[in-house]
Amino acid sequence: MPQTVLVGLKNYPVDLVSVTSMVDDGGSTGRLRKEFKVLPPGDVRRQFLALAQAPTALVDLFSLRFTQGELAGHNFGNLFIAGLELLYQDWNKVLAEISKILNLKGKVLPATLDQTHLYAKLENGEIIKGETNIDLPKHDPNLKIKKVFLRPKAKAYPPVLAEIKKANLIVIGPGDLFSSLIPCFLPRGIAEALSQSRAKKILICPAMTKLGETNHFSVLDFTLEVEKYLGSSLDYVIYNSFIPSQERIKSYQKEHPQFLGMVKINQNLPGKKYIGKNLLIKSGPIIYQPDKIAKILIKL
Repeated sequence: MPQTVLVGLKNYPVDLVSVTSMVDDGGSTGRLRKEFKVLPPGDVRRQFLALAQAPTALVDLFSLRFTQGELAGHNFGNLFIAGLELLYQDWNKVLAEISKILNLKGKVLPATLDQTHLYAKLENGEIIKGETNIDLPKHDPNLKIKKVFLRPKAKAYPPVLAEIKKANLIVIGPGDLFSSLIPCFLPRGIAEALSQSRAKKILICPAMTKLGETNHFSVLDFTLEVEKYLGSSLDYVIYNSFIPSQERIKSYQKEHPQFLGMVKINQNLPGKKYIGKNLLIKSGPIIYQPDKIAKILIKL
């Protein structure tokens, strides 16, 4: 989502507020959460970098990942954000400082400031703990996810609710459905605020299905699942209508085997709600072109 949506919209005269889930518990972020009891910095960092207007060297530094020594696997930006949290003990100050340092075009807000973890209940009743175990399944990935929830329960970060109330356009996705997108709705108050909002609510459907999360999903499947957690209907669903060559798909899957295939396009989707376009970049990876997304959103 940061690269697909924020990078394109950053070039337009709009006020951007990016809300990110706070359930990441893998890799560098997971180590920092465990060792220092800080909030997960990884997803927030990606939003920061997408909206950054700082010098290239500074943006590159925040993206740097150490490859050796005791810091191997850690990301500089994650360490910096965690360091600020330990220094200030106040996430409002952390957000303000990072915004100044990276000269953000807009705001980045965490969905919650409560320490919480993501759980998934599978169709066989099994409970999976942790975002990373849902994202990279160690269980049978053919089992469907019946629902996801937070434990302990968390409340929304109040500025998020205020921004939802003010918004003209609310954009959801693209991203991993159960481990990235839906966790944004789970803190108490967010789904209610979204359902009451008069803003146009738009889902950008991912291009490909993902192992263990959205096996065999169609555009309609994504829509219905998001609407279930929202508790209200989406106004628009933007989806990719272009099917690239099998050679291109297989080349991308070699590097990203978690992506199973292109999202199925249902027959007779209502044209007023569903907007199908060729959203992909011209060649190479199966990823969306930010400018194409931005133009559609601005038109809406």
